[in-house]
Amino acid sequence: MTDEDIAPEAPAPRVWPGLLPWQRDAALTALAGRARWPHALLLAGPAGIGKRTLALEFARALLCEAPRAEGLACGQCPGCRYVVAGQHPDLRIVEPVDIDDDGTATPVPWITVGHVRGLIEWAQLTSHRRMAKVAVIAPAELMNAAAANALLKTLEEPPSGTFVILVAHQPGRLPATVRSRCRWMAAPAPDEAAALAWLAEQGVDNAASLLAQAGGAPLAARTLAEPGYQAERTAWLDALASPRTLAPVEMGARIDAAPRETRKDRLAAAIDWLLDWCGDLGAVQAGGAVRRNGDYAAALTALGKAVAPVRLFRYHRSLLRQRAQIAHPLQPRLVAEALLFDYLELFR
Repeated sequence: MTDEDIAPEAPAPRVWPGLLPWQRDAALTALAGRARWPHALLLAGPAGIGKRTLALEFARALLCEAPRAEGLACGQCPGCRYVVAGQHPDLRIVEPVDIDDDGTATPVPWITVGHVRGLIEWAQLTSHRRMAKVAVIAPAELMNAAAANALLKTLEEPPSGTFVILVAHQPGRLPATVRSRCRWMAAPAPDEAAALAWLAEQGVDNAASLLAQAGGAPLAARTLAEPGYQAERTAWLDALASPRTLAPVEMGARIDAAPRETRKDRLAAAIDWLLDWCGDLGAVQAGGAVRRNGDYAAALTALGKAVAPVRLFRYHRSLLRQRAQIAHPLQPRLVAEALLFDYLELFR
């Protein structure tokens, strides 16, 4: 039996994203040192710029059986075809997801010690394709303490030919013991022109506004284009723009109007809108320009003159604390109402 006989043929391969335009130069530079590839790489950068895509492209290159001269994957060998089909036995992706016996994936708040123990057991097995073994952990900062501690020995002394790529939006949340065992790489981010060009290729309308909302992260901007998300954002920002008529209980009811399993997500979105709104208020107070919510620049400029900077700073800090606790048991509606009542106090 040949490799061609066992290479995946059905179902049709997934659409492989490949390198994003702003990643190619960084990828070529990194893969030029393929022979000295670190056993643990920490790929860090803001959410929404394509770090996971880049990590998977690195994994495909390391597993490629006929890499190009510049180090990129050939895209044609059985190894590459396995990766694209999501069936490569020497590639393991660890994410905050639980998969049951029927193969149903359920998102969970954390990457647990069980996820990491599964990775460790897999790392001890012999490579099926006799090339390498690559594990991608994303986002790595969602490993809980037990999971991070369990990973340390593998990062320190990985089995021969085994590579771990940690993708982190907030690397500072990783334990120092994990960070110190990795080689760091700053994920490339596009400039505004490159990001807008890519969004235009994706058929995204109102790209400039969406890119601002996403803080310059084009993949996040594409996600934010969803009409339901934008309609809910408009409802919340309209309310924030008019503190005199803002009704916290009514806005809290919008959280409860969502299906129970999505209420925490809706609360998280509301807190993010509040954080961006307060950030823009602070920018206006400091004499700067509105950054995230340019479509509400007039309202933000007026409100920025009516709130005390210290009170705004304290409120912003409370939002950050609440955002960090979003995975814990809570009543989303009551949290939203409390945060909005506190927002109103800024203007009294």
